[in-house]
Amino acid sequence: MLRAAAGDAGRAYKRQLLDLLDIQPGQSVLDVGCGPGTDLPALAEQAGESGTVIGIDRDPAMLARARERTKGIPAVELREGDAHALPVDPGTADRAKIDRVLMHVAEPAQALAQLYRATRPGARIGLAEPDWDTLIVDAEDLETSRAFTRYTTAEVVRNATIGRSLARLAEQAGFRTEAVLATTPVFTDFQEADHTLGLGRNMHQAINEGRIDQNRGHRWFASLPQGPFYASFTLVSVICSR
Repeated sequence: MLRAAAGDAGRAYKRQLLDLLDIQPGQSVLDVGCGPGTDLPALAEQAGESGTVIGIDRDPAMLARARERTKGIPAVELREGDAHALPVDPGTADRAKIDRVLMHVAEPAQALAQLYRATRPGARIGLAEPDWDTLIVDAEDLETSRAFTRYTTAEVVRNATIGRSLARLAEQAGFRTEAVLATTPVFTDFQEADHTLGLGRNMHQAINEGRIDQNRGHRWFASLPQGPFYASFTLVSVICSR
């Protein structure tokens, strides 16, 4: 997903998300599931020297990378914690974002309830998640492509259709939806798509579990690099307020 975010469509949705967050100097910004800190420098730049950016992640290895990335940026504070129990006081943040994290958590509604608790009245929140039901992989064997998407949705990603549900879940948590946007990352390089989307890895798993016929699955995967390649999925962004 880091490589997806680094592509043209990935950079576009991130710019759009940060622009719509409208971070002002001096504000407190919360990045839930900050990972290796990819977005923290940009958030800190917008919040300015008088602002605070709190990055939260449950993975110590990711936090170590984030510390390295944000070394020398005093506005950034990193905390180890879970999205289901955010290590911040109520009403801490003026701005907050969750980017491609809710698809992995056990209880997205609980994570959003925690985000509501952590933000102040009038806060602005940015959410971005893929909808893996929209994964398209071009191949002559259309049925196997469809079977691969169904397997990805059913078995590979915990909350595979969270993207389409973001606005509804945010409103159920108490937020008000301001905008719903969609971006389509497109892959035309087979190696990049295989690495980012797990084409070979997940097909191998589907075959081992008896979800896709072995010969058909192997033929499908072998055919993908044999000519122009195309794959895409839809990523949904929701801007909401508290």
